[in-house]
Order: sequence, then C-alpha cells, then structure tokens
Amino acid sequence: MSEQVKRGGNSALYRAVWRWHFVAGLLILPFVIILAVTGGIYLFKDEINDVAYSELRFVTPSKEEMLAPSQITSAALAVHPGTLKAYGPPASSNRSAEVKIVGDDGLKDTVYVNPYDATVIGSLWDGGAAGSPAMYEVRKLHSLEYVGWLGNRIIEATAGWMVLLVGTGIYLWLPRGRKVGTVSIKATRGRPWWRDLHAVTGLYTGLFIVFLAMTGLPWSSVWGGKFYDYAYQLGLGMPDGYWSNKPVSTVPVADAVDRAPWIMEKQPMPLSEASAGVPQALDAVVATVEDLGIVPGYAISMPNGPEGVFTASVYPDDITGERVIHLDQYTGQVLYDAGLNDLGTLGWAAEWGISIHMGQAWGLTNQIVLLLACAAMIGLCVSAAVMWWKRRPVGGIGAPQLPVDWRVPRTLLVMAIAAGIFFPLVGLSMLVIAMVEIVIYLSRRQRFQAT
Repeated sequence: MSEQVKRGGNSALYRAVWRWHFVAGLLILPFVIILAVTGGIYLFKDEINDVAYSELRFVTPSKEEMLAPSQITSAALAVHPGTLKAYGPPASSNRSAEVKIVGDDGLKDTVYVNPYDATVIGSLWDGGAAGSPAMYEVRKLHSLEYVGWLGNRIIEATAGWMVLLVGTGIYLWLPRGRKVGTVSIKATRGRPWWRDLHAVTGLYTGLFIVFLAMTGLPWSSVWGGKFYDYAYQLGLGMPDGYWSNKPVSTVPVADAVDRAPWIMEKQPMPLSEASAGVPQALDAVVATVEDLGIVPGYAISMPNGPEGVFTASVYPDDITGERVIHLDQYTGQVLYDAGLNDLGTLGWAAEWGISIHMGQAWGLTNQIVLLLACAAMIGLCVSAAVMWWKRRPVGGIGAPQLPVDWRVPRTLLVMAIAAGIFFPLVGLSMLVIAMVEIVIYLSRRQRFQAT
C-alpha cells in the first residue's frame, strides 16, 4: 500500500469517526444534560433532604432513653391509622424515628416521630430510597422512568454512547501527522475557543464520565439484566446456596425493602417456616438485629402476609456496612444474614461501583469530584451545541461530509459490531444511523450520476 493511499484511508476513517461522533453527540445531548443535572442533584440528596425537611428529620437530644420501637410505632399509627410496613430506628441521638404506614387509601407515608417522647412531628409521602418526595422525582427523572420502558432503554443507550463518545473523542484528539491535540485552551475567541474548551474538558474528565456511565448501567434493563444474569450464573454475583433448604416466595427483595444490595434485588424473599402462630414483637426483632451488629441507619420491613419474614436492611455511606437480615416472623430465627463480603466478585465490584456512583463511598470528596464530572458533561454538551450552531450551513445540519471510500464503512462496521456486542442498544442505534447514512450516500450518488 502506498503512503498516499494509506494517508487517504486514515483521513477517510477520521472523517467517518468524526461524523459519527458528531451525529451521536447531537442525538444524545439532551439526555446527557438530564443525566448530569439530575445526577448532580441526587449526589447531595441526604444533605438536601436534611435541609428541606430538617423539622421532620431532626430532634433535640435528651438525657432520657429512647422509647421502645413498639411505643414509637403505636404513636405513629394512632395519628396515621393504617398498616405498619416498616420501622426505621433513629440513626443517631438527634434523629427522629421513621415509621412507614400504608393508609386506607393505599398510599404509603413516612411518619416522623420523636423517639424520646413519641410525639408525632409530621409526615411525608414516602419517597423510598430517595428519602423524600422531591428526591424521588429527581431519581425518576434521572432514569426517565416517567416514559416507561422506553425511557430506561434511552438512558441505557445514552450511557453506552457516552463511553463511545469519550473513546472516539480521544481518537479525534490524537495526532494525525501533526503535533498532539491541545492540552490547554489556546484560542481566545469564537468557534476555536469552544473547540479547545470541548477537547480539553473531554480529555481531563473522560475517565470520570466513562466511570459514571459504566457504574450506572447495572440499573438498566438490557445491559444490566444480562450482567445480573451472567454474574449469578457464574457464581460471581449472588452465589447459590443462601436460601438452600429454605422455602421462598415469588416476591423479589427489591419489592420488600427500600434499598438492598443491587445483586440481591431480584432474589426471592424467603418464607417463614410456619404459616401461623404468634409473630415476634417488633422490640424483640430490633434487639436481635442489633445484637447481630447491624450498623445504624437500618430499617425493618414487616412480614408480607402470614408466611412473610421480618427483613432488616441497611445501605450506609460506608458500603462495608451493607447488610440484609431475614428473620422468621414467628420464631425469630435468622434465615439469612449477609453483607458485602458475602457477595461474589462481580456483585462486590458492582456494589462498590454503585456506591461511588451515588457519591457515598468517600464522603464530600466523592460528591465534589462527581459533581465536577457532571458539570463537565454539561460543559461538553454546551460547547458541542455552540460549535454546531456556529458551523451549521443555512438549510443544513452541518455534519462532517460522508467519506467516499467504502472501505471506511466496513471498518466502522467492525467497530459497530464490537460495540454492539458489549452495548446491545448502542449497536441497535448504530444500525439505524448506518441505514440513514447509506440512504444519504446512495441518494447523493444518484444525483451525482444524473448530472
């Protein structure tokens, strides 16, 4: 192959990658902004909840001992009649107790009770793991759950494309017979300044963006579902044996507790060995799990029916304290007790990744670093949009021209297949884009031949 042909092929590949980087970037731009904004807010959900609902979540510490769980839940039920679903003991001496009750209208509320005198402070519609209705909305927006199954798949495809955009961006930044791409903003104005800003931001934050995308994928339907299945089948997620010789229900753990280890969420809840009898008192259940060493911040879910179990679960900032304990509701026998180190390798890694993704692992440092990554994502979207707006021709979108060398589409096909195997929804979207590209190419060739 001559040097000229080689340079031509490389140039054509560069233009093709640039075009796909451009098109894919514009397509996912609004979704990346949604992910970045809502993700940046959710990183500080606990701090926001504490400020917004401080009158509910905090109490004045007392020298008196806290009342028994049964007294606290009875006080909550007296003010908010219904069915007790869960009890969260105060996580510290200045925190209120949280009692979750399903009312006659079928809605679940979190009732906040002063643990020293059983005064009911107030209540909120239960936001689950988000901790409040406001953060529940942010979480739903982050995953586009309001759009149903399609929203989840859009976010999954967006996360996969974010990984590829970082990769193709680095490829476009690499030297092509010239000096290395810029490592600082050298231009002072106009489109070159936005170009440098886009390149430099992506260069220094690309790794963090890839991390956020990859650690968010376990929650997705297609990629996350397959990862979960493979991890389980290989014994590297939630190994077989935890419920050996124990009856189980059809209810998954995720439906019974607000927050469980991700790798455990789809596993079935165990059943109490007896289907009738006198259930254990809540006070006794609390004493049992605390004797087992569960860390503060845990909650106890009530049995679901006569065969259900008590479940104590905690998902603390320090992920090493993560734990789930199931107790027979009649005998109080521990049916299951596992924490982070009981999970398989992939389950353990996924839990650490998710904890860091949510800004929990290393406190404020973790939150600030990821907040800056979210800000960088927004900056990349803004700079990309501005560059496109400044270069777009009248009546067109301003995309880089299609390469005329058909060896390039074959090269991109190999890349698309490789990406599609790892990110199925990205592969599907690539096929759609490729079909559009082919139609555009053929229509242009026909017009050229006609002239």
